Amino acid sequence: MARIIAIANQKGGVGKTTTAVNLGASLAAAEKATLVIDSDPQANTTSALGFPKDPARRTLYQSLILGEPIERVILKTQVEGLEIIPSDKNLVGAAVELVSMEDREYRLKALLHGIRGRYDFILIDSPPALDLLTLNALAASDSVLVPIQCEYLALEGVSELLDTLMRLRRTINQSLAIEGILLTMYDDRTTLSKQVAADLRSFFGSQVFQSVIPRNVRIAEAPSHGKPVMFYDIHSKGAESYIQLGKEVIANAQKRIGEGSERADSGTGNAASAASAGGGGSPGTS
Repeated sequence: MARIIAIANQKGGVGKTTTAVNLGASLAAAEKATLVIDSDPQANTTSALGFPKDPARRTLYQSLILGEPIERVILKTQVEGLEIIPSDKNLVGAAVELVSMEDREYRLKALLHGIRGRYDFILIDSPPALDLLTLNALAASDSVLVPIQCEYLALEGVSELLDTLMRLRRTINQSLAIEGILLTMYDDRTTLSKQVAADLRSFFGSQVFQSVIPRNVRIAEAPSHGKPVMFYDIHSKGAESYIQLGKEVIANAQKRIGEGSERADSGTGNAASAASAGGGGSPGTS
């Protein structure tokens, strides 16, 4: 039974798509059957995995809104063990069309019910907004992975974001846990990156992944070639970091299997307590 992880942050440009693509590839390379769902109308995850724009291609929109069987939308990628449910610009309209639909927050969850047993992991790349597409992703997920850019302004909304996730946990998905906070675009040459990382680890403790994603030119170049970074330059720091993140996610999943639901129950509560203690402000100033 797949562990479903939403990759979400209402702030744009923090590495959600990059993480969905490269974490998915890392999990597949570790022989874990993985499905990536592109629920962002920009469809950057789709193109980064080698699928150029094609108006004739079935996408998440057809299944979510028009009732197309989800099995007919899934595509195999060039990475063995990695499949994708693609996106396109029609998903912009889906956020509006969902408003009048019954069980509008749970349509994606219902779609995934029948295919969940085929995978070890399902990753959902969410749009940079708390709209119905993101709510569907969070309602369908076991946990949420939050990428955070290592810059001061990224700190500002962290507690507010986690507080929002906790409210959603109470209303649409009571079992939603925090998979982890991922530090992205880390530059070890700057004092600011080091300080932001230290502040987040001090404030959120074990909720922060040990793996850190560096600011790396190979990560930026790989999407233009339609490849995950590990298949573009396996020796780059970016590839090594995402391989390490994949190992960490797998280890965490195995630990959960051993411990039952204990970590899932406590993880969100710990993050909520931290967010509450921060009073919605910046972790660095608490």
